[in-house]
Amino acid sequence: MWRRDFTTGSVVVNTNRGAVTYNGRSYAGVSAVIAAGAAPANGVHGAIADHYYGTPGLAALFGPTTTPERITPDTVGRYNHFDGGDGGSIYWTPNTGAWSVHGAIRGHWESLGWERGPTGYPLTDERTTPDGVGRYNHFTGGDGASIYWTPATGAQLVHGAIRNRWSAMGWERSSLGYPTSDEYAVPGGRRSNFQHGSLTYRFSDGAITVG
Repeated sequence: MWRRDFTTGSVVVNTNRGAVTYNGRSYAGVSAVIAAGAAPANGVHGAIADHYYGTPGLAALFGPTTTPERITPDTVGRYNHFDGGDGGSIYWTPNTGAWSVHGAIRGHWESLGWERGPTGYPLTDERTTPDGVGRYNHFTGGDGASIYWTPATGAQLVHGAIRNRWSAMGWERSSLGYPTSDEYAVPGGRRSNFQHGSLTYRFSDGAITVG
């Protein structure tokens, strides 16, 4: 538990999981950081604050901000980085709204160039996969993009036509399982590897073959 004063000092930690009020809005069941008074230099506000305080468990996971709200390098969105969540961020754009990304998935997204890479902006918070094994975020880029993570495979990007085919096959519950590589170049096309095979996109006719 931690406390810091926004005006003389205080960030209030709500420990009773009752309703709290932030910026005139009531949030039920919040058990993390609740701002008292004016926002600090590294505070959250607007849609990012609504997501931070309004998503159950998120403020507790992310903890305090490490940045003020900033404009993204592509000038489309805004974001805050946070102390917890093994590296956590909330990104917002007018088209996507505010979504969180953290941990190994955020680390891979960063390595790919954040929102200016092939993934674009997050479209979901990190979620548990239907089979209960992995975690994922969906993103805006590449005619649909996702980063999937499991303890065995690490975090891998799948996007575009290959992602669409994998989705049609049943995602991670398909015969291919989880992605084990990002998409990469092969002669005449692109390929992603999976636990039990591969998907290859052919430039000449747009066909996708299962390997």
